[in-house]
Amino acid sequence: MIKALSKFKKKENKDNISIAREQGVLVGDDCRIYSLNFGSEAYLISLGNHVTVSHDVSFVTHDGGVWVLREEYPEIDIIKPIIVHDNSFIGAGSIILPGVEIGPNSIVGAGSIVNKTVLPNSVYAGVPAKFIKTIEDYKTEALLESVPVKKLTREEKKSWLLNYYGDNPISWKKKLEPN
Repeated sequence: MIKALSKFKKKENKDNISIAREQGVLVGDDCRIYSLNFGSEAYLISLGNHVTVSHDVSFVTHDGGVWVLREEYPEIDIIKPIIVHDNSFIGAGSIILPGVEIGPNSIVGAGSIVNKTVLPNSVYAGVPAKFIKTIEDYKTEALLESVPVKKLTREEKKSWLLNYYGDNPISWKKKLEPN
């Protein structure tokens, strides 16, 4: 069952990469794409190598707000490309706006609205997205909080996590409290 799910996820990702490319997105190697919301100018979006686009991410290459000016300026349009560099992660529910460049080795936190350039080797999050920390600081914290379940089967992972955190919200809360 686990192998079947793993194969399904890989097939789904491969299909999403193909669909993104058919829409015109420039997609590098070793990418994971879980959202296909690339808007009307997908050909102006570039994803480097080893990029993750998590669930419910939206790429917006044009400023639709100019609609309110259309009567006075019938030809007005603001359209800009979006560039996501190598080894970047875009968290679930994020919105990437026109003209944004996401630097290499960067993380965009879930639910962020990115309206300005994300610097290389950094973590940005929020509405609007702001600098949170460097990748080095993130790595240090992640290594302290990491749990050794990545290579376990689904059942082994469940067993390990329930043993570690307990099996109810009261024990979870105690485990999450700062020391």
